[in-house]
Amino acid sequence: MRLRHAIGICALAGLFAVSLQSGAQAAPSCEPEKLAAKYPKLAGKKLIIGQDGESAPFSHRDPKDFNHLIGLDADLARATFACIGVPIEFKTGAWSGLIPAAMSGQVDLMWDTLLYTPERAKKMDFVAYMKSATAIIVPKGNPKKIKTVADMCGLTGTANLGTTQEAMLREGSEKCIAAGKKPIEIVTSTDMPASLRLVQNSRADAALTNKFVGDIMAASTPTIEVAGGIVTNALIAVGTAKGNDDLINAIFDALSVLQANGEMKKIYDANKVDYDLVIPPDILTQ
Repeated sequence: MRLRHAIGICALAGLFAVSLQSGAQAAPSCEPEKLAAKYPKLAGKKLIIGQDGESAPFSHRDPKDFNHLIGLDADLARATFACIGVPIEFKTGAWSGLIPAAMSGQVDLMWDTLLYTPERAKKMDFVAYMKSATAIIVPKGNPKKIKTVADMCGLTGTANLGTTQEAMLREGSEKCIAAGKKPIEIVTSTDMPASLRLVQNSRADAALTNKFVGDIMAASTPTIEVAGGIVTNALIAVGTAKGNDDLINAIFDALSVLQANGEMKKIYDANKVDYDLVIPPDILTQ
């Protein structure tokens, strides 16, 4: 079930309070000095954000400082919590391990190309902010002539464990069987570098990953290429354990401000991610 919290909307209304000067409406602005009044449960806290640090252009290590994360999700997180007025710290780990870490509260939230799903929403709450797009990565020259998942019947495909891309492969395999063809042999991995190695070592015919991650990998790796792209209605979101209403509402409010004042577009442009995939922030829970 999709639910936009009334509390979040009320907070947003306060955040977007306008003053008329010379007949013009004031732009929404960040108000970190009002943190304690708006989101009292966040006052005095430092939030731990889980990222994998290996998924350029979303989260990756700065080559000038290996301990510093950069990329779209890292930059968005910094801008969001600067707007709210809460200090943050990044904690890195394998992508597949960050979801249970967020569910259990080992990290305060996961901000790392996380896809909302109804199943995940049983244990997490989300703020969605963009649509997802998938790339199909194959060996250079595309020897198996793969353009879509439907071309992978009888072949081996790989994707990160627990991702929408893994689900796409499983759905595609079921369609192969229904059509009287051989299923897709599916190999899951803990991160994209591992999936990439499977393709490079001929242990997988194709890897499915986020489109922008795939584009960067293909541009920097001469042995692979992107065979095709799939834009889906799946939503990329920030996720946190249930019961963190102040946190969810604060993220919703801050992302709304960053969209309205143009700061979010600057971050997307700087990281070369298509801003047309952005949607108005939406709180998703059940």
